[in-house]
Amino acid sequence: MFDRFDRKINYLRISVTDRCNLRCVYCMPEEGVTLLDHKEILTFDEIVDVAKSAVRKGVDKIRITGGEPLVRKGIVDLVKMIGGIEGIKDFSMTTNAILLSKYADDLAKVGLHRVNISLDTLDPEKFKQITRGGDIQKVFEGIEAAKRAGLNPIKINCVIQDNKHEPDAKEVAKFCEEKGLFIRYITEMDLEKGEFSVVDGGSGGDCGSCNRIRLTANGLIKPCLFSDISYSVRELGIDRAIDMAVGNKPQTGHENHTGKFYNIGG
Repeated sequence: MFDRFDRKINYLRISVTDRCNLRCVYCMPEEGVTLLDHKEILTFDEIVDVAKSAVRKGVDKIRITGGEPLVRKGIVDLVKMIGGIEGIKDFSMTTNAILLSKYADDLAKVGLHRVNISLDTLDPEKFKQITRGGDIQKVFEGIEAAKRAGLNPIKINCVIQDNKHEPDAKEVAKFCEEKGLFIRYITEMDLEKGEFSVVDGGSGGDCGSCNRIRLTANGLIKPCLFSDISYSVRELGIDRAIDMAVGNKPQTGHENHTGKFYNIGG
């Protein structure tokens, strides 16, 4: 698939839930959020049908996101269903790793290739503050479990305020070097203000070469994280929703006033 700016669209990010077991300060308000009703959430069969259609149209890279995807009941079964689709060359998941030690082996066995893990600091108390209660030891355990399971390369998503020379970012970088992990620095973003930048160590935020579309947990195909444009697979049908999203993908991101990171997937 090519959009009207001749960008090849071959990457689908699938948000499988708007729920999360953390409350990170840059993602969710402390009091939590109004969650989608269960009947609004796509079933596994619906998600797989979208993935199959996207692959037929040229998508060969899929990433599972959330919320936190590992809190979705039966997530290993869903990964197995998607992993069985012929034509997927890169199949990954973004996770906070709190539950990863429990699922890493099974995810690898059913076809997941690799994981991206969120980690902004090595300080247990600061981690607890950022995530509002998270246990950093569980993240470390999840990383080791992913390594043992062969979910490589393991990429670490480190959110920064200004630059990668901040003390916490430097400590995370040192940790990654010691553990054989790959760090990606992500400057804190603001959807409503349209504040974003290119990921240092990745391709996110580079509008000129953007190759992705997104599926939200409630069935909307979004051509851009920083846009209010979306097309419902339930209302329009999967193929038409994908075609409209690709056909109307904006040249650059602007602002998003109708979605949040926790329900689109960053």
